[in-house]
Amino acid sequence: MENYLEVKLGQKKDRKGPVIFSEYKRGDAIKKALSMSREDILFELKDSKLKGRGGAGFPTSTKWMLTAAAKAERKFLICNADEGEPGTFKDRVLLMEYPELVFDGMVVGGYTIGAQLGIVYLRGEYEYLLKPLEDYLDEMRKDNLLGKNILGKEGFDFDIEIVLGSGAYVCGEETALIESLEGHRGEPRNRPPYPINTGFLGRPTSVNNVETLAAVSHIVVKGGKWFTKYGTDKSSGSKLFSVSGDCERPGVYELPWGTKVSELLELVGAKNAKAVQIGGASGHCIPKSQFNRVLAYEDIPTGGSVMIFDESRDMLHVLKNFMEFFVDESCGQCTPCRIGNVKLLEGVEMIEKGQYTFAHINKLKDLGRTMQLASKCGLGQSSPNPFISILENFKDEIFNRGNGGRNGR
Repeated sequence: MENYLEVKLGQKKDRKGPVIFSEYKRGDAIKKALSMSREDILFELKDSKLKGRGGAGFPTSTKWMLTAAAKAERKFLICNADEGEPGTFKDRVLLMEYPELVFDGMVVGGYTIGAQLGIVYLRGEYEYLLKPLEDYLDEMRKDNLLGKNILGKEGFDFDIEIVLGSGAYVCGEETALIESLEGHRGEPRNRPPYPINTGFLGRPTSVNNVETLAAVSHIVVKGGKWFTKYGTDKSSGSKLFSVSGDCERPGVYELPWGTKVSELLELVGAKNAKAVQIGGASGHCIPKSQFNRVLAYEDIPTGGSVMIFDESRDMLHVLKNFMEFFVDESCGQCTPCRIGNVKLLEGVEMIEKGQYTFAHINKLKDLGRTMQLASKCGLGQSSPNPFISILENFKDEIFNRGNGGRNGR
């Protein structure tokens, strides 16, 4: 595990990570990009096999290619810095300690897709970052890295503004984020049409995660093939992981895709782990018997949150905490999510009281699988994940609590 970097807030270290935290100088990606054609940038991204780091894993080159091809007088690039997933704090570290990577990536993206404005949708709880980030953008404008005719490139006018979110978890979904930016209630839109054609203010829009844009800066400077030296064939590059919970060294770690869960646990000093929730509250919970699985799109994909639970933790209590969160955060627009999460939480409470039957629990699991298919957005599609994975992987602990279920066991 030589290729990693642990970062703690306010304690920026020398760059030594494999990709994101490798050496970089502000403006390098912008200078390189402006010496290339837009098509060449897209080909480099395609060669890199970069996928969106927010969790969905959609190829960045495809998203930018489609947005670039869309016909419109105005286009937008949005940086999704909402970071509302419980257990995730990597984007905050990037914005605080490495803003040059994120903002340079936005400028490169604006040039590539033909956008005139970049918008950072910043999580409301990160308001304390607003002034230092705006001060940084002012520095970029003084250096002609933002504004009109950037670095002398005639006709390339691009600026960035920052907008604070209102604290809604659902606004991490790109169309709900766009609704919020337009001043509406944050709830997902019907798709199609997609943001690449009809996004912010009805114009073509690319929405990218903070970490994705940071990776773009390195890829433009060092090339797509360099990026693929790390990770696996289907999951190229590295990934930032926000590690929290029962371990000696919580923090943000950069690891190559393809790292085993057991290797990560050893790195962070998790000596007595019995469960790991990967992907935040909406992710999957795996038991000790699965710690040899790998962190990669082809096995366990994740936006970066890793929560560690040791033998002292009550997994039913963990599950209840997650389900209460989803009941609170559902926007209520679609029935599967609005009603389904309430029913799943009721099932957890029934288990707590010993008033369940296995027949009913199995029906709730089926409900969860239906929600995964029928919900309108990623919230309802992923909220059943912890319910299903925790009840299946920790059934001995949960259903042998001394208060037994009713008939139908």
